[in-house]
Amino acid sequence: MASFRLTQVASHLNGTKAPRTQIGVQSPDDIVIVQALRTPITRARKGGFKDTTSEYLLGTILRGLLERTRIDPTLVDDICVGNVCPPGGGATTARMAALYAGFPNTTSVQTVNRQCSSGLQAVVHIAHAIQAGMIDVGIGAGVESMTQFYGPQHKLLPDTINDEVMEAPQVADCIIPMGLTSENVSAEFGIPRSKQDAFAALSHQRAARAQKLGHFNEEIYPVRTKIADKDGKETEIIVDRDDGVRPEATAESLGKLRAAFSADGATTAEMHRSRAKELGLSIQGKFVASAVAGVPPRIMGVGPAYAVPALDIIELNEAFASQSVYCVEPSVWISTRQISTLLTELKRQDKRVGCTTMCIGGGFGMAAIFESEH
Repeated sequence: MASFRLTQVASHLNGTKAPRTQIGVQSPDDIVIVQALRTPITRARKGGFKDTTSEYLLGTILRGLLERTRIDPTLVDDICVGNVCPPGGGATTARMAALYAGFPNTTSVQTVNRQCSSGLQAVVHIAHAIQAGMIDVGIGAGVESMTQFYGPQHKLLPDTINDEVMEAPQVADCIIPMGLTSENVSAEFGIPRSKQDAFAALSHQRAARAQKLGHFNEEIYPVRTKIADKDGKETEIIVDRDDGVRPEATAESLGKLRAAFSADGATTAEMHRSRAKELGLSIQGKFVASAVAGVPPRIMGVGPAYAVPALDIIELNEAFASQSVYCVEPSVWISTRQISTLLTELKRQDKRVGCTTMCIGGGFGMAAIFESEH
């Protein structure tokens, strides 16, 4: 089953299903990205965005996109926002953010939820709409606030779920907490705690080094916001760097820490190559292809290993150490935030082709290929 799925995906991405975009070949019809930005990523309930709402985060990064590209907002036909957590699918949040950012009410807005790959799915939706000739210019975005998501009013599931549905094979696995799916991957594939701790520590150390060298600066748009102290007194601050990186992390120390969640937003502006040239916009890269693969819900974390073959650079959503180790170790090879990091890193390393991929709650993996043009 595993080799069959991987063959299917690789076949799709390598072009045997007639893709409209080829790697290394420029065409006026290419779907190109003229700007990819993100906010900093901060700790939930403790970090710089603990008192910042989703619509403000998204609105600020949309404003940043207009500022960096200097594109006329009336030219943007549609904005698609990936959301997992906000109430009502985030539709109201997205519309308010777009209007706050300066887009006219004639620019349509939609939201999409594909769990952990919602932001990437938003980008793919916009790319497909441009390919189909439905729109000329669009924005794929994503925003989440785990501080708000895990607030006192949050309910992940309805109070009751139909008993007959729950009795169907694998259905109950769809509501297993993500932490337990991580444990399932660890147990089923024999990934010891020591290896997970070592991987997590290395991940933090690499992020700390990249941050120190300024590798994230280009992709991050600073956010001016307010933060309240324990007495409710607000102070205006500027958040311009990720605050969840632990440079002092070791395998031993990480084993004693509780998990932390983050809040962030990100956007990418897309259009045909011909349209970008007409508007005089620089091109960061182009969208090549995407693929989604299903896996058993109880081990949803292995999804990336089934969604993409090996490429120059892979930007993997490290949801848990167990699933990251599983996806990285086999030679079989998360979101708008990942796209901005991927394109920036491809440029920095002078490499051309990269892939962003993530595991998805419910038992999936998604991946997309992008080509840098810097």
